[in-house]
Amino acid sequence: MKLNIAVLPGDGIGPEIMPQAIHVLDAIAKKFGHEFVYHEAICGAHAIDVCGDPFPDDTFKTCMDADAVLFAAVGDPRFDNDPTLKVRPETGLLAMRKKLGLFANVRPVATFDCLLHMSPLKESIIKGADFMVIRELTGGMYFGEKYQDNDRAYDTDVYSRPEIERILKVAFETAQRRNHHLTVVDKANVLASSRLWRQIAKEMEPQYPDVQTDYMFIDNCSMRVLTDPRFFDVIVTENTFGDILTDETSAITGSMGLQPSASLGDHTPLFEPVHGSWPQAAGKNLANPLAQILSAAMMLEHFGLKAEGALIREACNESLLQNIRTPEIQVEGGNHYGTTEVGQWITNYVASH
Repeated sequence: MKLNIAVLPGDGIGPEIMPQAIHVLDAIAKKFGHEFVYHEAICGAHAIDVCGDPFPDDTFKTCMDADAVLFAAVGDPRFDNDPTLKVRPETGLLAMRKKLGLFANVRPVATFDCLLHMSPLKESIIKGADFMVIRELTGGMYFGEKYQDNDRAYDTDVYSRPEIERILKVAFETAQRRNHHLTVVDKANVLASSRLWRQIAKEMEPQYPDVQTDYMFIDNCSMRVLTDPRFFDVIVTENTFGDILTDETSAITGSMGLQPSASLGDHTPLFEPVHGSWPQAAGKNLANPLAQILSAAMMLEHFGLKAEGALIREACNESLLQNIRTPEIQVEGGNHYGTTEVGQWITNYVASH
C-alpha cells in the first residue's frame, strides 16, 4: 500500500517524538512492502513565528492532499498568559479540525498490566479497563458565538441535529464492533443542548437493538470513570465534556504519554497523541514517544493494516515489559532511556520480528 502522510510536528516536544513514529513507520514499510511518503508542514506557535497564522493555507492544502495526517502537538507558554491575544497556537488546532471536518475524536483508554502501579488509582479498580471515548470535535462552546468585554463574557453551546446524529452514528457503530455497550454522557438536567443530545440518542437507539445504551450526567461520569472504569465500553459526549473527560482518563493509564487518538470526519483523518506540547521538556530528550508511535499504529489500522498495527503495539508493550522507558514511567533503579533511545528500541523490534 502507498500512503501519502502529512506530518505536522508542531511545537514543544513534537519535533522530538514525531521522528520516532516516522522511524517505526519506515521499518513497517520495509518489512511489509508498503510505501509511505511524508509531507511535512508547519502549525501552531512555529507557524505563527513563520507566517503569523497557526494553520496556514499551505498546511491546509498539504493535509487535504494527503491520505492521513500524523500530528504531534501545539502550544507555547509565550501565548498562555495574555487573554487579549487573538491568535494562539490552539486556534490553529481548532481551525484544522473545522477545515478538515474532523468531527469525531476517538480515544482508546486501556491499561498496561506492567504499569498499573503508575496510576494513582488502586490496581483492583483499573486492571482490565478497556474503553473508548468518542468526543464531538467541531461544535459546542468551542465554536459557538463568543463575546468578551471588561465586565461580561459568554460562549454559546450550540448543536444542530445533523451534528449530533453523525457523532452518535459513529458511537453506535463503534459499540457494535466492540462489546455492544454505549454510554451517552450529557448534562440534560440543566442544559438545553444536552436535552437535544439525549432526545436524538433516544430516537436512534431502536436502530441499534444489539447495543445496550445507557445515559449518564457528566458529573456522575467523571466520578464513575475513576471508581468503576470497567463499567464502560464506549462513551460518547459533546466537545467540552469530552475534552475534560479524556484528560481525566490519563489517571487510569498512569501517563498521558501512552494515549493515542484519531480524529475522523469529512476529509483527511488525523492521528495524534492526546498529550500536549510539554514545552518545558522540549529539547531535553525526555518525552515519551509511545503515544505518538501508537497514533501511527491507529493510522495503519484505519487503513486496514491490522497486522502492521498489531506489531507496533506488540513492540510498545514489550518495551514497557523490558523497562525500556522514559523517566516519567521508569521503574525505580531502572536505566535511563530518552525519547530517541526508546524510539530506536521499538524501531529495532519492529524490524527484527
